[in-house]
Amino acid sequence: MSAVIQDQRPTADVRPPGSLAQARLPRWTPIAIAAGSIAIACGAGLAAGWESRVQWGLIAALLFVLATYAITARVEGRRQAKDRVATSVVWVCFVLAVIPLLSLTWVTVSRGIKVLDPYFLTHSMAGLLNAEAGGGVYHALLGTLEQVGIATAIAAPIGLLTAIYLVEYGRGRLAQAVTFFVDVMTGIPSIVAGLFVLAFWNLGLGFGPSGFAGSLALALLMMPVVVRSTEEMLKLVPNELREASLALGVPKWRTILKVVLPTALGGITTGVMLSIARITGETAPVMLLVFGTALINPNPFEGAQSSLPLYVFEQYRIGTDASYDRAWAAALVLIAFVMILNLVARGIARWKAPRH
Repeated sequence: MSAVIQDQRPTADVRPPGSLAQARLPRWTPIAIAAGSIAIACGAGLAAGWESRVQWGLIAALLFVLATYAITARVEGRRQAKDRVATSVVWVCFVLAVIPLLSLTWVTVSRGIKVLDPYFLTHSMAGLLNAEAGGGVYHALLGTLEQVGIATAIAAPIGLLTAIYLVEYGRGRLAQAVTFFVDVMTGIPSIVAGLFVLAFWNLGLGFGPSGFAGSLALALLMMPVVVRSTEEMLKLVPNELREASLALGVPKWRTILKVVLPTALGGITTGVMLSIARITGETAPVMLLVFGTALINPNPFEGAQSSLPLYVFEQYRIGTDASYDRAWAAALVLIAFVMILNLVARGIARWKAPRH
């Protein structure tokens, strides 16, 4: 009996311990390969006299992928080498995408922090020559807040109701036509939206430049983003919830209001916040419809107004050291504003996410 039990025990691996089938690269191998690739690329760049660091980086990335495949195929086999190459390509793409972003952030912060202070945020450019130092961004910040706020008040309800129609009621040719035009508006250039509002609102109806005219163009750009994001969130709501509510005799409109929308509220809010961040940096519609001014204009329905993107463009176009500093500082304020919106959107998404 004991002999039978001994025969049923799993046998040990009889392959020799030094065989390549059992070999595994140490965990620090990718780091070593990356360091070696960077060293070789830097040496080749210096020897060839290449001034562009971009060329060095591309050569290092190519050497990293090729060396990873060659070493892994020699030690672990070709199948594992292909897996490591795929992982390496993902990491290379990630680094190539992050480096420009970090570089842009570093340059904006290092150059914009020079004049960014409470005085810069609470004063305008009124009574100050363009070549002089000083001045602030308060009038542009106020214009951005008002224009984006009005655009959100226009686009968010219309986009939400359109998405509800497409998901809950939309059938037939009308729904297909609405979907087609939403797709077209998603890719429309911002200058086209500005020209449309200019032709209709300013030239057709005779209104002058104002923050409201810019808000109309921003609303046209924001609306399809709200529709698409809200539509996707509503599609994620399980049909069982709708069927359970309807089975209890609840009308469909009340089911949408009390069941569907609260379930998708987190995703809908995130989509709206991201669409707000998308239109905040638009410059072309503001240049056509708002015109820009150095004075504080709290009335968005009358007279020219400024905005942060337009302020950056105007100050950079002046071409003096003081205007460059103001442009970088305003760009830093704009980046901070968009970053805060994205953080708020992520916070709302996590807060409203279902907990298991």
